[in-house]
Amino acid sequence: MQQTQIESAHYDFARYVSAKRWASYWHQVRETLALRPETVLEVGVGTGIYRSVLRGLKVSVSSLDINPALQPDHVGSVTRMPFADNSFSVVVAFQVLEHLSYDEFVPSVSEMRRVAASHVVLSLPDARKVWTYLFTLPWLGECRFQVPKPRLRPRLHRATGQHLWEISKRGYDVRRIVDDLQRCGLQMVSTYRAPENPYHRFFVCRKVDAPSGR
Repeated sequence: MQQTQIESAHYDFARYVSAKRWASYWHQVRETLALRPETVLEVGVGTGIYRSVLRGLKVSVSSLDINPALQPDHVGSVTRMPFADNSFSVVVAFQVLEHLSYDEFVPSVSEMRRVAASHVVLSLPDARKVWTYLFTLPWLGECRFQVPKPRLRPRLHRATGQHLWEISKRGYDVRRIVDDLQRCGLQMVSTYRAPENPYHRFFVCRKVDAPSGR
């Protein structure tokens, strides 16, 4: 079982929840509600905001975390979850899996797929810098688009903090992530970077019958 990496004090609201991060919560809730789930499993409790909002909207949510101090509904590891196959309509993990070695990425996602009946939704840090443009057009309303900043070579990730890897760092391009999600038996529905917080890249995935190449 993995050891606790993040202490509960890390999630202090005033220090942790910026306006950008708050916007990411909106995307988390929106993507979940769009799937019309009967039940949801949240892997990684964090601040508890996502769980509280969904419960306020009358969605049945359970949580799993390795750290009992965060008061999850279930204490356990994402690589070996204490649930039967297809236990939850949707399984989500937002800004969680980068705290594990990438060697654990496929086992973790495969386990999430196992306990999900229909969809898995993730967000992961994407380190590539972008310019974000917002403008308003008559009849069309607000328009946003992102332009990646030019870079000759991806940066090498140095695991000096809590993240052991990040998308767009050397060896972790987004194509690799998508390919590994497909290896786990997930079909990509969409992936995008939150316009208000492009550091957070979302992946909405549909469970398919059998993992490829396994």
